[in-house]
Amino acid sequence: MTHLRDLPPFPLLQFYATSPHGCSYLPGRVARSQVAAPSHLIDTATYGDLVRIGFRRSGMFTYRPWCDHCRECVPVRIPIADFQPNRSQRRALARHGRLIPREQPLLFREEHYALYQRYQQARHWGCGMDDDSREQYAHFLLETQVDSHLVEFREGDLLRAVCIIDRLRTGLSSVYSFYEPDVPGAGYGNYAILWQIARCRDLGLPHLYLGYWIRDSRKMTYKSLFRPLEALRNGRWAALEG
Repeated sequence: MTHLRDLPPFPLLQFYATSPHGCSYLPGRVARSQVAAPSHLIDTATYGDLVRIGFRRSGMFTYRPWCDHCRECVPVRIPIADFQPNRSQRRALARHGRLIPREQPLLFREEHYALYQRYQQARHWGCGMDDDSREQYAHFLLETQVDSHLVEFREGDLLRAVCIIDRLRTGLSSVYSFYEPDVPGAGYGNYAILWQIARCRDLGLPHLYLGYWIRDSRKMTYKSLFRPLEALRNGRWAALEG
């Protein structure tokens, strides 16, 4: 492991690059990640500093893309003070305004896992996540060292969506959302982001971090529809053009 010169000082952490592996988003590409370790020393404050320079987490694993010949994964965030919903997003707010959000302890629930499985099989079939085990699900979404929150959304007694959100000093970080995939015309994914934007406003937080955006990945298109959107390039956050 070596400390890398492009990083601000994190005296207790070390950073290393993983071995090359197939890219999950762009077919035919080879990817690598830069990993921050040890994970038990990455608390909420430290993780917030890492997020601002482009890192994300998957469970206890904190990383950022570190590919040899590709820079397509771009960290993006919504500046809350400037955001205005477009027509489609206003429709999602109106359609799903009856959803009741409830924060729940960050614990395994069969009902949540069943929804997660339906979502993965409908939206990410064949990508490996559709055959996750209960253990993999728990490692991915329920293990954390930071200030994480699980929010479920119900329509009456029906569970419609679940969001995992990290609360940081400079904003909320949207870790992962999954939702009922079989309701025609529903916009639960967009609604979940809009709810998180509103939650940022309630908490007085300036940003909602959405993870990575890839121009040529259809799975990422929805992120670019939330405007204005800021992107991290060359160490600087600036408006995403186009």
